[in-house]
Amino acid sequence: MGKSLIIVESPSKAKTINKYLGKDYIVEASVGHIKNLPKSKLGVDVENNYASVYEVIAGKEDVVAKLKSYASDAKNIYIATDPDREGEAIAYDILEELEDKNKNIYRVLFHEITPTGVAEGMDNPRKVDINLVDSQRARRAMDRLVGYKVSPFLWKTVYYGLSAGRVQSVALRIICEREDEIKKFIPEEYWTISAEFKTEKSDPFFARLAKISGKDPIIGNEVISSGQVEEIRKTQFQISDVVKKDVKRNPNPPFITSSLQQEAAGRLRLSAKRTMMLAQKLYEGIDLGDEGTVGLITYMRTDSTRLSEDAIAGVRDYIYSNYGKEYLPKEKREYKKGKSSQDAHEAIRPTSIKFTPKHVKKYLDKDMYAVYQLIWNRFVASQMSSATFEQLTVDITGGVYLFRATGSVPLFRGFLQVYDDVLEEKGVEADDDPTSKIPANLEAGQAANLEKLLPKQHFTKPPARYTEASLVKKLEELGIGRPSTYAQIVSTILNRQYVDQQDRKLYATGLGQVVIKILMKCFPEIVNYKFTAQMEDELETIASGENNYVKVLDDFYKPFSHSLEHMNDEAGKIKKSLQHDAGEACDLCGKPMIIKWGRYGQFKACSGYPTCKNRKPLEDETEKYAHVTGLICKLCGGEMKVKGGPFGTFLGCSNYPTCKNTQPISTGVKCPKCADGEIVQSKTRKKRIFFRCSNSNGEPKTCDFISWEMPVMQPCKNCGNNYLTKKSTKRKGDYLLCPNCKEEYYLDEQEAQAIAV
Repeated sequence: MGKSLIIVESPSKAKTINKYLGKDYIVEASVGHIKNLPKSKLGVDVENNYASVYEVIAGKEDVVAKLKSYASDAKNIYIATDPDREGEAIAYDILEELEDKNKNIYRVLFHEITPTGVAEGMDNPRKVDINLVDSQRARRAMDRLVGYKVSPFLWKTVYYGLSAGRVQSVALRIICEREDEIKKFIPEEYWTISAEFKTEKSDPFFARLAKISGKDPIIGNEVISSGQVEEIRKTQFQISDVVKKDVKRNPNPPFITSSLQQEAAGRLRLSAKRTMMLAQKLYEGIDLGDEGTVGLITYMRTDSTRLSEDAIAGVRDYIYSNYGKEYLPKEKREYKKGKSSQDAHEAIRPTSIKFTPKHVKKYLDKDMYAVYQLIWNRFVASQMSSATFEQLTVDITGGVYLFRATGSVPLFRGFLQVYDDVLEEKGVEADDDPTSKIPANLEAGQAANLEKLLPKQHFTKPPARYTEASLVKKLEELGIGRPSTYAQIVSTILNRQYVDQQDRKLYATGLGQVVIKILMKCFPEIVNYKFTAQMEDELETIASGENNYVKVLDDFYKPFSHSLEHMNDEAGKIKKSLQHDAGEACDLCGKPMIIKWGRYGQFKACSGYPTCKNRKPLEDETEKYAHVTGLICKLCGGEMKVKGGPFGTFLGCSNYPTCKNTQPISTGVKCPKCADGEIVQSKTRKKRIFFRCSNSNGEPKTCDFISWEMPVMQPCKNCGNNYLTKKSTKRKGDYLLCPNCKEEYYLDEQEAQAIAV
């Protein structure tokens, strides 16, 4: 017998581990999955206990052959794929392919790619856990059954090429329901009244009307507000109460997968997919020069906030040495286990306290460093002392009116020295009232002079659209999906064009809304929150050995197949219900035009298809792009018409396919850089919208202007820059930002609509 063979998933992980184990081992990579369900057929036999047929993936034959060659001569084989359900399933696929070459096959888990982590894994070999494999295969079988049974139904009812996924469809429902809430929302007017007070010995300070006759003020319009203002002006005020108390703010637990994705989105503007890709690299190993290649973080797909005793001891020593004993709690901090947590791994943390962000910065690119610093800071802060604030509440009363001023002053920053738990986006909101520091010398009984009254009109706002971060949080709250699937869920619904992303917000497209209505009507159990969460729980019972593969799939498939059998007969009716009379005759053959769905949205088509293939964009699209009508093709002289494509709407020659000339649609805004071209909206391959100069494409390229935000031709009053960009956030609403000096300009509702793209 020769050397032992270790099999991991990625070549970079193989390279790192090879350095730790030495000459007695050969480390090879499977490069992800080696087997999968067949592409061209269902691959799950529902009549035979859901037996699944897994085949070697096309293109992986050489990888499998190489592993078999090494396996024949190996002393032992250790399969060290990722320590999760999916990794266990990959391990089983490898076992199936190699067991006829070598019977000495073991499963090892590397929770961190460090000398200690690898040694610990190698010291605890075990057999492949069939329960974990069955759990993962049951999940794959469920997903395959939905995908291969529901997708053809969507082809019959909407158009060919659509697809449906089990968990992705639930995520789409969440976004569509929020879209419906926003559409139905009716803003309600309300007013607030703030006042500036001053005592004989104090500086002026602001307070807000909190009570009228002991009840919350209800000020519904300007007339009521004006009446209250007049009454308040006649009233004498005094300070009735001053309350000081110390409040503590505790640190958040170290990251789990979902919280890392949420924080990286909020602080670093990174997508869930990008965050996980960077975290994977940090886990697999980074070349640190003389120190060699080291995995910098523990496994990044986890739902546990648990930390090892060694990690806690190391970070407590670090806190004491670098911040002082007052920053170190007397006892270690332990965090409550989540309701649906599998608790299979530790929280995401640095593998060694010696690898500070400063120490490794020169070896990491910008985004990777930002993610590592985030993980490091959150881990250290999670074991630090609480922050303490002095909270001050001042009540000012007069007659039936009570005004209240509140503020807080940090007494001890504690963990905030390392990790401020408030996002950086702190600017003044458009609807904020004036604030000022509360003077320290205020006492009950002091007369308070009313210096100024500030009534302000507001309107209630609809619920905010989901972002990637808030969608992941919602899925986690509902118990839908798992740490390894969150990023894939979001990217899937974006790639299918069921959802669009603008300013980091997720918008349900018209297509997405149609698809979800069909699924909710025809397959209610597929998009039912409780049913989907229950299935997630049942999959876990397979992993724990409490339940079996067949029983769980029966619970899922039997109600689903009943709906499928019934609804297949209704497909024709549903398709017809989605088509509407366009109210006009075809200008080529005279038959009625109808509105249909296609790959790029709704369009008008001749009811005489396929004899007549006339088609047009909808009227609202024509009106939306009225400023580009009448343009002539530069190549053949034909009329340029508005068309749709995978990267958005564009102008195409009416003589297509004889003439294939296309050009982007202008927003009507002149380029702020060259003043010759016009700003056009484009999409990246990942469907992210950006704006560029029309002269930045084609030959010759005379302008390189590009921006993620829509330019607005309004000069900055602060620095004189000739344009601003349109921004929108949950905290600030719609506003304009100078890209040069970062000055912000807030908009009322009419102004925001006026500059909307």
